[in-house]
This record gives sequence, structure tokens and C-alpha cells, in this order.
Amino acid sequence: MRTKLFIVTALLFFAALSAANGQQEQYTAGDDSHQYPPAGPVQPKQWSLTDCIGYALEQNIQVRKAGVSVTLGEISLQQAKDNRWPSLSASLGENLGWQQETGIGGETSWTGSSRTSASLSSGLTLFDGFQLRNQVRLAGLEYRSLQYSSDQTRESISLSIMSAYLQVLYAEEQVTNSRNQSESTRGELALSAERLSLGAVANSDYLQVKTQLASEESSLATAINNLKMAKLNLMQLMEYPVDETFEIARPDIDAIISTVPAADAASVYEEALAVKPQVKIASLSRESAAIDLEIARGGFLPSLSLSAGMSTGFTQAAEMGSQLKSGFSPSVGLSASIPIFRNNQNKTAVARARYGITTAELDELNTRNQLRKEVEQAVLDAESALISYEAAVNRYEASLESYYVSEEKFKLGAMNSVDFLIQKTNLTAAESNLLQAKYELVYSHKIIDFYRGVALSF
Repeated sequence: MRTKLFIVTALLFFAALSAANGQQEQYTAGDDSHQYPPAGPVQPKQWSLTDCIGYALEQNIQVRKAGVSVTLGEISLQQAKDNRWPSLSASLGENLGWQQETGIGGETSWTGSSRTSASLSSGLTLFDGFQLRNQVRLAGLEYRSLQYSSDQTRESISLSIMSAYLQVLYAEEQVTNSRNQSESTRGELALSAERLSLGAVANSDYLQVKTQLASEESSLATAINNLKMAKLNLMQLMEYPVDETFEIARPDIDAIISTVPAADAASVYEEALAVKPQVKIASLSRESAAIDLEIARGGFLPSLSLSAGMSTGFTQAAEMGSQLKSGFSPSVGLSASIPIFRNNQNKTAVARARYGITTAELDELNTRNQLRKEVEQAVLDAESALISYEAAVNRYEASLESYYVSEEKFKLGAMNSVDFLIQKTNLTAAESNLLQAKYELVYSHKIIDFYRGVALSF
């Protein structure tokens, strides 16, 4: 009898264990694309913009959390699909009882008995006002929305990296320009010292050049410090440990500027509507609101469910096999639930869902309008940056030509140091203005590429 009891218990246990393991494997099997943290890439000697963005997207915490959210959305979608299948559960019970008996001679004793019971039950929803079907559709839309939200996070990080990358390039050129200016003034100071020793210039002229050199060396120190800060900012955005040997690849900025096409706000906006994740998220939210209305309306419909089960049991006192057969009790049931009055809960849910659709439509319209305004501003900024760049080029060329003439006069002794340094200061200002205008132009056109969905790279 104990052997048969053990067999029944083991069968029920393993049936429940198999069902649980099968459900768990749906979420643990598959590829390893959602395992974190990811392995870092091989570090290049010089980091291109593509390298920096790729590394940042693998290491950034917000991007990785967005990936986890996508995985959770996938799990929720699978659960919504699984809810359409029948449920199955098993139960096993053991009841012990004692009864006091009085024997011959008035002696009392306790007699024990036991009963073992086992059952299987299953349930299936046949119709519930299309609630399960709509829940699957809703979960699917939410899953896609999480994917687009992850894309939006990746875009935001990529844009921040691109901006920081350009800042490093700009700071590097500032250092180069400042160093060239200092070296040029150092040569001029040597020439002034030679003339001072010959009595060709006054001491005040020599001191003017010496002061200029000190000022330019101070500017060089500031430029070097700004470069260090720009690199630090880029490495921190990349989640890359600070490294003194960190260097970025220098693209040909002038070649990039010469090949930049003119942008039209209307065409850029149309391209942005087709690729930007925030637009897709807003559209999915509107679709989700429409499904919420269908779900709310389903509350007015009746539901129909099917149930089935079987149970058996035996007591210790009698032979087990015959009891299992005689105690075997299958059952099948069909039940319907018809909503008649629920304190206007269904009516309120439908009203809320309708206003939810209106809100989602307004949110989508606002998202599109905001994108249009951003694109229009970006195109205007690019046009303004081009005008500023062309003006800066003209100013620099004129200042450079004037500086060459003044430098020749200064070397021949036909111009004093004060007038010469004025020309050099004008050239320095024009060079700085051109450098800033150049990178503003590059940045503005990369922003347009961003709205078009073009990969950020050089």
C-alpha cells in the first residue's frame, strides 16, 4: 500500500515540476544578447567617433537599463500569449484522524485512520469579451514602444558623445594655434632683443613684445587645460576610465565642410517623421489607447469558461486499488458570467478610454509639432553657421594678409612693436573666430544628420 501511495505522489510531483520548468525555460532559453554587463571592445590607439559611440553604448548604464526594460516587455508579451492556454494544477492531501473506543472491561483506547486524496484540475476561458486577445495586442504594442524608447536613449547618448568629441577636436586646434602664436612671438622677442642691444629700438618696444609673449603663453596654458577637460568629459560620457594616453582620431574637418549639402527643412522633417523613435512611440501610444477602449467595451460582454478535473482517494483501512477505482471522480463544467449592473464601472471605463484616445492623439500631434520646430531651428542654425563661417574666412584672410605686410615691416624696422602687435592681435582674434565658426558649422550639419537618421560619424 505504501509503495502505491509513493507512486501516486511521485507522479503528481513530477507533473507539476515539469510544467513549472517548461514555463521557466521560455524566459531563460534563447540568445545571450540581453546578458549584462557586455564585454568591452578592443581599445584602439586612436578613437574615432564611431569607436567612442560604440563603446559608450555598451557601457552606459541608461542604455543597459533600457535593454533590460525591453527584455521585461518581451516577457510580458509572452505571458499575455500564454494566458490564452488552459491552466493545469494538481493537489495532494493526507488527512489523519483519531477516534476513542471503549473495549470490554471499560478500557478506552485511541484508533487512528488516514485518508489520502489526489486531484487534477484545469480551466480554459472560452470567451471573455475579447479581453485576452486585446491584452496580447496591447502587450505587443508596449514591447515595441520599449524598443523605440531604447533607441531613443541610444540616440541621446550618441549625440552627447558627438558633441564632446567635437569639443576635443576644437580644443586640440586651440592648443595648436596658441602654440604657433607663442613660437612666432618668441622669435619676434629674440629679434627685438637683438635690436635693443644695438640701440635700434627703445626698451619699451622690447617690453611690449615680452608682455605679449607672456600673455600668449598664459593662453597656451589655458588651452592645454581646456583640452584636458574636454578629454575628461568625453571619457566620462563614454564610461571610460581616465587615461592620460587617450587620443582621438582627427578627421579632415575642412573636407567635411566642403562636401556639406544644403538642407531643406521640409524634406528633413519628412525624413525625421519616418525614423525618429519619439514619433513611433507617440503613434504606438495612440494605438494602445484605442485597444484600451476595446478592452473597456469588453466589460459589457458576457464571459464563458470551461473547467475539468478528476479526483480520487483511499483510506488506510481498506485495499488501495479498489478504492482508487471506486473513488475516481471526473468532472466537467461550463460557466457563464453575464454583467448586469456593476455600479457604472464599465461605463466609466469606456468614458476614460475615449478621453485616453483624445489625450494620445494630442500627445502625438505635440510630438510631431515639437519635432518640426526642432528641425526648423536646426536648419536655420546650419544656414546661420554657414554665413558666419564664410564671414570668418574672409576676415581671417584679410587679417592674415595684413599681418604678413606688418611682419615684413617689423623685421625691416619700419614698424614699431606696438603697431605690429595690434595687427597680430587682430589676426589671433580672426583665427579664433574662424576656428569657432568652423566647428559650429560642422556641429550644425551633424545635428541635421541626426534628425535624418544618418549614423553619426566622420
